[in-house]
Amino acid sequence: MPKSAAESVMRSPSELNRVIFRKLLPLLIGAYIISFLDRTNIGIAKEHLQVDLGISATAYGIGAGLFFVTYALAEIPSNLILHRVGARFWITRIMITWGLVSAGMAFVQDEWSFYIMRMLLGVAEAGLFPGVMYFLTQWFTRADRAKANGLFLLGVSAASILGPPLGGLLLGLGGVGGMHGWQWMFLIEGLPACLFAFVVWKKLPDRPDQAKFLTAAEAEDLQRRIAAEDEAGAEASGTHSMRQVWRDKQILLVVAIYLSQQIAVYALSYFLPSIIGTYGELSSLQIGLLTSIPWIFAGLGAFLVPRFATNSSSSRRLVNITMGGICVGFALGAVSGPVVGLIGFCLGAFSFFAMQPILYTFPASRLSGATLAGGIAFVNTVGLFGGFLGPYVMGAMEDFTGSKLSGLWFVVGVCAIGTALSFFLKYGGAEKRS
Repeated sequence: MPKSAAESVMRSPSELNRVIFRKLLPLLIGAYIISFLDRTNIGIAKEHLQVDLGISATAYGIGAGLFFVTYALAEIPSNLILHRVGARFWITRIMITWGLVSAGMAFVQDEWSFYIMRMLLGVAEAGLFPGVMYFLTQWFTRADRAKANGLFLLGVSAASILGPPLGGLLLGLGGVGGMHGWQWMFLIEGLPACLFAFVVWKKLPDRPDQAKFLTAAEAEDLQRRIAAEDEAGAEASGTHSMRQVWRDKQILLVVAIYLSQQIAVYALSYFLPSIIGTYGELSSLQIGLLTSIPWIFAGLGAFLVPRFATNSSSSRRLVNITMGGICVGFALGAVSGPVVGLIGFCLGAFSFFAMQPILYTFPASRLSGATLAGGIAFVNTVGLFGGFLGPYVMGAMEDFTGSKLSGLWFVVGVCAIGTALSFFLKYGGAEKRS
């Protein structure tokens, strides 16, 4: 509810930020943990799906990637709806529908039903990540957005740490009730999204002026400062509509860099368990535990690095370094044995989410209002085609060469291009000052 004008007490900006972080980020991280778990749990089930349903590596890669096709196509409409109806309602709706579809993955019977359910999951979840990226721009000024984005991305790391061992345990339920282990995994991991949706509905405020943990004066001052920053950045960049977004060279740079990073993220997410499976005779639980190690480093990257991205030059420099880290890490994974290869994947994963929250501050520095919501969704829409391309190429090259590592060189190549492009990034308004 809106605050009374009598509530005029104001805390310092740093204290206020701590309160907002504490009230909002646990909810958003929890939602993203469940979402990413449901999106990527087919990775631990890959070999079982091949045996039980006869799905080839190429078909698996297509199914893994089709999620991102429908997800990407629905991104911009979903974010524009979120801008209109509010994050609280829309994120609740997203969580309920994706939870039901994810649980329904337990009933796939062949390649085509696998494809269809993955596409439905993409539609159901579309808008969550860009919706939260937009939502955070309404609560944090430019200097704090990279840190907030990074903390949100801890959800990916947490899901990727917890998911493989949990999936490995659930696969052990095979035979219970006459069902395969992967069927139990999809059922058990899908339904929590529906339950957590009600927590989001009860606890998440749409805007600062609806937050019970802020006074009226604090909410008004925060919204004023954020609006002033956004309007100044949009005025300096000259980008005020979606048509202009599609022609903004800086936005297109972000799209290209994000595309290369997403190819790497989902190549690792969907194929790391099977790569680790080549390291020796390992159980499903052991593979799951080893798979989680790089994602611990991904969480460290998201937690430690983005807080240093406070302006255009520091943000650009950190994107340069971390994109290079992805290239080096995947190259080590492709040419080295189990120990050094796993270290390489840890370096690549550390760089993933050290870079991604910083990258999203560039479009946020150039846009405002509905154009900001649509622009962030546009970046995510095109970038997420990397979620299709990475798994598809990894699967196709595995079938073609017989090596689970061969597709890693494709990842290294596209990330090298992304690294080169990252040297040209600038915040809105930085063009006029340089």
